[in-house]
Amino acid sequence: MRCSRNGLMSLAGIACILFSLPTYADGGAVSAAATAPAPVLSRITGVAPDPNWAEENAYTLGVQAYTYAFPWYYNALLRWKWTTQPPANDRTPSMAINTFYHGRHLTTASHRDGGSPNNDTLYSVSWVDLAKEPVIISVPDTGTRYFSVEIAGFDSDNFAYIGTRTTGSKAASYALVGPDWKGKLPPGVKTLPHAPTSTIFVLARLLISGPEELDTVHRLQDQITLAPLSLWAKKGAKAEENRNAFAPFNPKADPMAEWKTINRALTEIPPPARDADFMKLFATIGIGPGQDVDAVDPATRRGLLRALDAGKRIVTGAASNGVTGTKHNGWRIFSDHFGHLGDDRHFLGRAGAQSLGGIVANNPEEAMYPALTHDENGERLNGSRRYVLRFAKGNLPPVKAFWSLTAYGMDFNMIDNPINRYALGDRSKSMKFDPDGGLTLYVQSEAPGGDKDGNWLPSGPSDFLLFMRLYLPDQKALNKEWVPPAMLRVD
Repeated sequence: MRCSRNGLMSLAGIACILFSLPTYADGGAVSAAATAPAPVLSRITGVAPDPNWAEENAYTLGVQAYTYAFPWYYNALLRWKWTTQPPANDRTPSMAINTFYHGRHLTTASHRDGGSPNNDTLYSVSWVDLAKEPVIISVPDTGTRYFSVEIAGFDSDNFAYIGTRTTGSKAASYALVGPDWKGKLPPGVKTLPHAPTSTIFVLARLLISGPEELDTVHRLQDQITLAPLSLWAKKGAKAEENRNAFAPFNPKADPMAEWKTINRALTEIPPPARDADFMKLFATIGIGPGQDVDAVDPATRRGLLRALDAGKRIVTGAASNGVTGTKHNGWRIFSDHFGHLGDDRHFLGRAGAQSLGGIVANNPEEAMYPALTHDENGERLNGSRRYVLRFAKGNLPPVKAFWSLTAYGMDFNMIDNPINRYALGDRSKSMKFDPDGGLTLYVQSEAPGGDKDGNWLPSGPSDFLLFMRLYLPDQKALNKEWVPPAMLRVD
């Protein structure tokens, strides 16, 4: 390649310089025996142009796009399943959009939709569509019973709360308002922050201490209601049932199905305006609102297929091993922005720990979730081994509401066991304290025997993980002045 002196400051001249490094044989003169043109290397990067650059670009951007958009994929799947499909059993959520499903039983291993549910509260859940108008949520007077309504966008980030900590225990009505709505609310309806997305997820929790409280809690659940603004003040008026949730595309029939589901979800439920720059970037590879992955070129398609495989492995790994917060005695204590990690642009943490790991997750001031996946030797927790967790006297989790310890399989579902025990905590009547006032818990697949059985948390035979829950944690826990004790392997 010959470069003109007069053209050195032109674009062509610059390109000529960057790609004019000759190839040498044996570190010396140009090989006269070369039978093929030598690759032209860039003086800056040291490599030749890659003919697969478009595929690699789609791959690298695609991994980031999958990580960003995972909540849209997972929530589209759950919304379709819970609003259009026959429930697997009476513990599987089933409801129309803008109505509540009230869980009437504490969660057990029969729940198979993941999300690391607790065994401490009864859940009431709803997918709420705010595209046309606000929806009014009314809640009852819950007295001294712990109660919360966690309200999250379709991106899984929390943006508002109702309940014991934030609004108090008195009966009231609140407006759930879409991103762009402008108007006046009726007298007596309280305002909440505007939702970041046009469809949101609402999750109410009511504490229950045992089966004897079921009737009481059911009556409270029945008073948690939703009504569109246009019908809210009209007694007896009912909205037309809406089960209009699109079915996710089938990966068995189309290798690009998950990208198509993501694109359709992002189109129907656009991301927050703050993320417009990401949408412009991802649109260059056919991902985002209004995009069509069938229209991309073959190289981009190959890159997106690779990105889909890698993205799923990355998000699953992040969910199982934790990518936010810090470790204390082996427990991962999630970051201060857990529950709304998108605010920090921590999209991997949002996709893995927050969305896949929990569908949504409470903000730390509402609840903390120390998580444990490995023992003190760095080995994965496994039911073939026996573990002990001991709280010294006066060192139980410092909370204003309640605490518990729950074991999950690696699918984030509770573990089936012969005594139907899924958690131990401050309301567990079976537990016995040690003679010195401490508390020892036994985590293993088989019963420890004797008077230890009341302190046994069954782990199942395979790999598992633990979540500790601290609801309304004391400032000592929030400041990490208190952290969970190390769990010791004793087999």
